Amino acid sequence: MLARLLVVVTLLFAVPSLARAGELVVPPPKADSVCPVCGMFVAKYPEWIGYVVYKDGHAHYFDGAKDLFKFIHSPKSYDKGHRPEDVATVAVTDYYAVEPIPADGAWYVIGSDVLGPMGHELVPLSTEAEAKEFLRDHQGKKILRFDEVTSEILSNLDKGKVK
Repeated sequence: MLARLLVVVTLLFAVPSLARAGELVVPPPKADSVCPVCGMFVAKYPEWIGYVVYKDGHAHYFDGAKDLFKFIHSPKSYDKGHRPEDVATVAVTDYYAVEPIPADGAWYVIGSDVLGPMGHELVPLSTEAEAKEFLRDHQGKKILRFDEVTSEILSNLDKGKVK
């Protein structure tokens, strides 16, 4: 548990100053880009894409924030060739704007009536106000920040159990 927390903290602080300055640049996925967690083709779901981009330019794409967080919690399970400290950018797609935003700045709604490509999902939003509005409009259960997303929450989302 402590090792996973250290990986999450390392990735959180690895997000570059470019992303923090509002100049987030992420390469788009190719048609054949697959999620390293589930194997799904991610380009089919542009409104859900998550991104991990390394300093060497290599990028992983995810079919939703849920799989992105699974990767973040256990990166060596999915990518043995890179180190967590080599991450340059971690981003998610804002639900309303359908634009990449820094993952550590997003507000995540869980337990809503909006399902992603893999079912129950963390729905990323740019602002707290948007997250509160989304929560009300879509019967969401809870709003989380980046560092509040745990493996237990991800497992419960997979099971359709949101507390």
